[in-house]
Amino acid sequence: MVLVNGVFTDSVKANDRGLMYGDGVFRTLRIEHGAPRHWDRHYRKLNRDCAALGIACPPAALLANELNLAAEESPDCVAKIVVTRGPGERGYFPEPAVDPTRIILTSPIPDHVKHGEIRAHLCKLRLSRQPALAGIKHLNRIENILARMEWRDPGIAEGILLDAEGSVIEGTMSSLFLYREGVLVAPDLSLCGVDGVQRERVLEYACEKNIPVEIKPFGIDFLEQADEVFLVNSVIGLWQVVSLENSSWQKGAFCEALRSRLQ
Repeated sequence: MVLVNGVFTDSVKANDRGLMYGDGVFRTLRIEHGAPRHWDRHYRKLNRDCAALGIACPPAALLANELNLAAEESPDCVAKIVVTRGPGERGYFPEPAVDPTRIILTSPIPDHVKHGEIRAHLCKLRLSRQPALAGIKHLNRIENILARMEWRDPGIAEGILLDAEGSVIEGTMSSLFLYREGVLVAPDLSLCGVDGVQRERVLEYACEKNIPVEIKPFGIDFLEQADEVFLVNSVIGLWQVVSLENSSWQKGAFCEALRSRLQ
């Protein structure tokens, strides 16, 4: 199902800046039993990302109503919300007072979300650093696309991305964490990467359980020394990485407890 500005259609204007320049943001979430999961969190981040790009975010009530329409069609599905700056003339400078385009798409929950432990690929592509876009889930995902094209092995579920300086950042579609000697470690996203809802929930879980947290840059050597490595997003929940190139990890108790909490 596709809604564009509240209308059941799969068409947008050819001069929409989201299409022309990737000028917009998005969120992906689960709808379960007719209700969007963690909607308040997703809207808060959508609003933040729109503000960072100078786009007027549609009101929460309007988007929630359109998600409810989607839920009537598909009570258990994946929903994607896209907000672009809207249509405009040729050229990078955006016209003032343009109404944003809002798009809601739904799709079936993919089979791969059932994975618990996965093999991962270490991507050759390196993420570029851009502090002005760090943390934002913007529409310019060409780096992720090229990284995802690096493997075709169906036994590999996700790819791990480093930045240009060799710091571990995230998965191609997920947030990355490691657990080492009783400490939860998360990559520093001040220069690149996506700050997602599930990353926020994992950090809150650690705070509630009084688990020490470190958010810092680290390389692949540090990752290989972890007790547990895992990936999260709002569709898959939690995947524990048990194999990455020549490194491997045993199934861990921390990941098991956290997976139950996230679900």
